[in-house]
Amino acid sequence: MVKKLLFICALFCVIVTLGIVFLLLEEAVGFFQQVSIKEFLLGTNWAPMFEPRSFGVLPLVCGTFWVTFGAALIGLPTGLGIGLFLNDFAPSWLRNLVKPVLEILAGIPTVVYGYFALTVITPWLQNLLPSVEVFNAASAAIVVGLMVLPMVASLCDDAIKAVPRSVKEAGYALGATKSEVATQVTIPSALSGIIASFILALSRAFGETMAVTLAAGSTPKITLNPFESVQTLTAYIVQVSTGDTPQGSIEYKSIFAVGILLLAVSLLFNMLAFYLVKKYRTVGE
Repeated sequence: MVKKLLFICALFCVIVTLGIVFLLLEEAVGFFQQVSIKEFLLGTNWAPMFEPRSFGVLPLVCGTFWVTFGAALIGLPTGLGIGLFLNDFAPSWLRNLVKPVLEILAGIPTVVYGYFALTVITPWLQNLLPSVEVFNAASAAIVVGLMVLPMVASLCDDAIKAVPRSVKEAGYALGATKSEVATQVTIPSALSGIIASFILALSRAFGETMAVTLAAGSTPKITLNPFESVQTLTAYIVQVSTGDTPQGSIEYKSIFAVGILLLAVSLLFNMLAFYLVKKYRTVGE
């Protein structure tokens, strides 16, 4: 009975996933009948709402890249450092204090993070650099980095905690210091779990919606300046979905094309995570 119930649960997940893919493909096919895939993937101008319409998605990819890259720079090393500190260096009272705070951070709604970026992070950046725009990629990247940090810290904490104590003690027996054991024994032994946490955090940052919609703005453009307003893939979907776009129009179908791109990148992230986890787990064994 339990085996059948678990099978039904697994089958339900597969059916829901296939339903999402089918829905996206059904609408995206109509879009790509009017817009070539080459124009969509390689075009440098995104203006689906204005005449003449243009559907080059690279400006949205550029904005998404800035947010994801900046969030990774902030969230990944900081989260790993917190996880390592809690396991190998922090006293028990401090660990018991920090862990609930991380859980609280993970539970804060993303829209709150967005308003925090607008009211705190952006003014702080403008005090440092007056040329920073009200909506900018850097502010969005910082706040998304703060969002993924609890996930990375918690998963790294679990991965490091799973390292056998005997492995660490072997390092101490060889004369290694606490820092050397942490960096040269603990982290390599927990690398599969750490890599998995990094990939999951990147997937979360890539697909974040409300925080980047509020913080980064809605200006689709290719820019090397992270202090300018940009638009991400998810922010465009929000913009069109909440507007007066007629159902069945080319603008309406464009959100499904963007959704297919998001789904494809998320699939690549998951495949990469599976490969790296399997590779480093095999190396560790």
